[in-house]
Amino acid sequence: MRGLALLAAGLLQAAASGAPGLPPPGPPEVESRGGQVSPLQALIDRASPGDRIVVSEGTYEGDLVIDRPIALVGTGRPLLLGSGAGSVVRVRAADVSIEGFDIDGRGGGDLGQDTSGIHIDAPRARVTDCHIRQTLFGIYLREADGAVVERSRINGLPGRPPGEIGSGIHVWNTKGFRLEDNLIIEVRDGLYIQSSPGGVVRGNTARDLRYGIHYMYSDDNLFEDNTFANGDAGAAIMYSRRITFRRNRFLHNRGFASAGLLFKECDDVVADDNLIADNARGIFIEGSYRNRFRRNIVAMSDMALVIYDSSGDNVFEGNAFVGNLTPLWLVGRRTDTRFTGNYWSDQDEPDLDGDGYADRPYRLSNVFDHLRGNMTAADLFAQGLAARALGAAERAFPVLDAVPVLDERPLVRMPALPEVPPLTPADRPAAARAGAAAWPAAMALGGAFVLLAGGRSPLTRRRRDVGRRV
Repeated sequence: MRGLALLAAGLLQAAASGAPGLPPPGPPEVESRGGQVSPLQALIDRASPGDRIVVSEGTYEGDLVIDRPIALVGTGRPLLLGSGAGSVVRVRAADVSIEGFDIDGRGGGDLGQDTSGIHIDAPRARVTDCHIRQTLFGIYLREADGAVVERSRINGLPGRPPGEIGSGIHVWNTKGFRLEDNLIIEVRDGLYIQSSPGGVVRGNTARDLRYGIHYMYSDDNLFEDNTFANGDAGAAIMYSRRITFRRNRFLHNRGFASAGLLFKECDDVVADDNLIADNARGIFIEGSYRNRFRRNIVAMSDMALVIYDSSGDNVFEGNAFVGNLTPLWLVGRRTDTRFTGNYWSDQDEPDLDGDGYADRPYRLSNVFDHLRGNMTAADLFAQGLAARALGAAERAFPVLDAVPVLDERPLVRMPALPEVPPLTPADRPAAARAGAAAWPAAMALGGAFVLLAGGRSPLTRRRRDVGRRV
C-alpha cells in the first residue's frame, strides 16, 4: 500500500495547514504610523464619516490606514506603492469602499502578520476594480462580515515556493462574504476560506497556483461559474457541510497528487453541471457522506474517481465520464456509492430495446484497479495492453472484487448537458500553449496507440465524444 499512502499524503497535504485544532491567525499588524506613510493619509485623517475621496492618477508611496467609513475612489488608475514593510492599505472601520486602484507591495512584509495589498478587519467593506501585485496576500478578510470583493485582479509573487507566499483572497471568520469576477494568478491558493459561512463565490478565475480554492470549516456556501486551473488541486474542500457547486470548471490540475475536485469530510454537498477535465484525478472523496453529483462532465483524466470506503451514501446521477483512463480507484473493498444513469465512454453494451440505456450494468472496477491500489509501480502500465487484458479477463471471470461497483442503468449516448460550461482554445494547459509545435508528435503517438489497441480504446471515444459535446 505504499503507493496509496504516498498519494493520500499528497492529496491531503492541505490538512496540515487547516487541520482540526488549528489556531486562528495572529493579531493584525500593529497600526503604526512611524514608517513610510502615503501622502493620501492626511486626506483620510481629515475626512468625515461618509465622505468620498477621489484620487487622481499618479504614484502615491507609503502605506494607508483607513479608520473611518469613507469611499476611496481612483480615477485614471492611481498607483498605491507600499513601503514594503507591511500591508499597503489597512481597513479598520466599517462601511469602507475602495475602487479603481493599482496596488504594489514591493514583495515585502511578514507572512506571519498577514501582510497584504488590502487587509480588512471590519464589516461591510467593498473592494472593486483593484489590481494588486507583489504582495504576500492579495486581499485579506479578517472578521469582515458582509465583505464584497469584485472585478479585481491579483498577481502574486512568481517563483516563490507556496510556503513563502499567501493566498490571493484569504477569508477568515467572515460571514456573508461575496467574491465575484476576480482574476487570481501565481499565489499559494487562489481563494482560501476558513470558518466563514453563508458566502457566494461567483465568476472568478484562479490559475497557475497550488490550489484554486482551499476551503475549511465553512458551511452553507455557493460556488458557481468559476474556473480553477493549472494547480495541484482545482478545489480542496474540507470539513464543511451543505456546499453547492454549479457550472464551475476544474481544469489541468496535474501531478503525482493532483485532483480536480477533492472532498475531505464534507457532507450534503450538491455538485451540478460542472466541467472537470484533464486532471490527474477527477474527483477525490474521503470520509464524506450524502453528497450528490448530477449532470457533470468528468473527462480526460487518468482516474475519473477516487473514492475511499470511509465515505457513504453518495450518488452520481446523469453525469458523463468521457475518455478517462480508468473510471474508478476504490480505496478499500467496497462502497455504497450509487451510480445510475451515467454515460461512460468506454462501455460497449448494446441497447436492444432502444430506451437509451445499455442492456447490462456497467462495471466501474476491475482487477487492474485492484492492483493499482497495492502496487507502487502499477500506474506505469495503466495504458498498456496488459492492463486492458486484465480488465477484460476480470469482467469475464471475476475473482478479486468482493463487491463490484456498478452503474445499473448506463446511458448509451452522451447526454445533452447544456448548463455545463465549455472548453475554449484559451483553456489549453500552459505547457501546451508554450509548446504548440510538439502537438503533432503527440497526436501521432496517440494514433499509434489506438491502432495497437484495435481501435476501441477509451482514447478513441474521448476524442469523438469530447468533440461532440465539450
